Amino acid sequence: MTSQDVQSRAVACGWNFIVLMSRQGKIRLSEFFSSYSEVEKKRILRDIAAEVLPRQPKMCNIIEKGDCKFVYRRYASLYFVVGIPHGLNELIVLEQVHLFVEALDGYFNSVCELDLVFSLHKSLMILFEMFIGGMLCESNKREVLKTIVEAEELVEELTKPGEDTASQLDDGLSYQEQFQLGRKPGRRGPQGTAGHGR
Repeated sequence: MTSQDVQSRAVACGWNFIVLMSRQGKIRLSEFFSSYSEVEKKRILRDIAAEVLPRQPKMCNIIEKGDCKFVYRRYASLYFVVGIPHGLNELIVLEQVHLFVEALDGYFNSVCELDLVFSLHKSLMILFEMFIGGMLCESNKREVLKTIVEAEELVEELTKPGEDTASQLDDGLSYQEQFQLGRKPGRRGPQGTAGHGR
């Protein structure tokens, strides 16, 4: 067994990315677990919009595209699209997507597109609690939701009265994710100060 075989098997055990897209082509959540340049990410998002959105409901949920496959499932007005390597079982990925949707449903009480728009950080917390590096690490949705609630309670406990708790939750978000939330990237306090060496 060569080192290339070992490396390809290691790559073939998890998701490359997940994208939640509306029927109109708006990105509601995107997370890339593998290393992609910004140009590659934009190409992938264009490919998803071009390949997945126009498909009829009775068509296959698996699309082979270049070096990966798109496995998608539509829930109401949202498409959950996962990019996987060729060696990964597509049916298992569809079940993992459904498990993620069930966890979102459990937290948001029947998740809808607006929940993802206004609570992107909470959706990402659920995703990161379940998946690490694109691999499913916690399949018990009760445990996932319990951990999320404990984290929220801890933030509430540490927050001073009148302070914005959302800014504390943004600390782990990228600039793009903060922008999607409508926040000024880098904001760390109620006044919008960065808090780095005043």
